[in-house]
Amino acid sequence: MRRQALLGLAASGLMLAMPVMAETQEQLLGSGPPATSIPMPDPTHIPIVFGKDIQWRGDPRGEQTAPLFGAEDQPGPYGVLIKWNPGGNSKPHFHSTVRYIYVVSGTWWVSSSTTYDRSKMYPVPAGSFLTDVAQTVHWDGAKAETGPCILLLVGIGPMVTTRLTQKDPNSPVFTPDTNTQDTK
Repeated sequence: MRRQALLGLAASGLMLAMPVMAETQEQLLGSGPPATSIPMPDPTHIPIVFGKDIQWRGDPRGEQTAPLFGAEDQPGPYGVLIKWNPGGNSKPHFHSTVRYIYVVSGTWWVSSSTTYDRSKMYPVPAGSFLTDVAQTVHWDGAKAETGPCILLLVGIGPMVTTRLTQKDPNSPVFTPDTNTQDTK
């Protein structure tokens, strides 16, 4: 429990230090070394990865991720950037461990319902901090009309995601299925 409290405190400090709508997504993702006469810090002391060098993977029409440190499926803390592209979103699911999320840019749309209805997603603006409580159902993404959003997510691994299934294709209700676990 103490480890979770320390991680939460560290995540809060890191997330509050992030830019809040001070930059556009293009500026955040395309940033490089600024033009200055001051030399860069020694990379063996302060390694820097500029926005233009962050490696994104995943579906450019849906969810993309960029691991920053650690790994969700390994023991210990991890941090990952998540980019939801316009119209992309997940289906109902839950995670085995608590996760802390800061909305870096855009509007993140969320729901805590087992009923998949995009019209009932709640908008969370840039600059907001959320806690993704372990073992609680949710789903999320970005709506086409509000554009993409970028999240900073921090947690402790290993973490397992359990996806809910839609047993009746004519119903928007999803239910837990223990055979749909993965490590993302």
